[in-house]
Amino acid sequence: MVSEDHCVYIKKTAEGIMFLTLYINILLPGNNMEMIHTTKQWLSSVFKMKDMHKAKYVLGVEIT
Repeated sequence: MVSEDHCVYIKKTAEGIMFLTLYINILLPGNNMEMIHTTKQWLSSVFKMKDMHKAKYVLGVEIT
């Protein structure tokens, strides 16, 4: 059985992995900053958005 979450998208390449999570805000965690930067540029060209930079807390959980 495959479980899907319609709020989490994954991009995996030979260069790295990135997750796009949608829940109130968009989070782009990953291990390839170039991939994250390119995705942020594309998203901001399609949608009106504000870059909040690094997240410290999400839903009351501290990100370390």
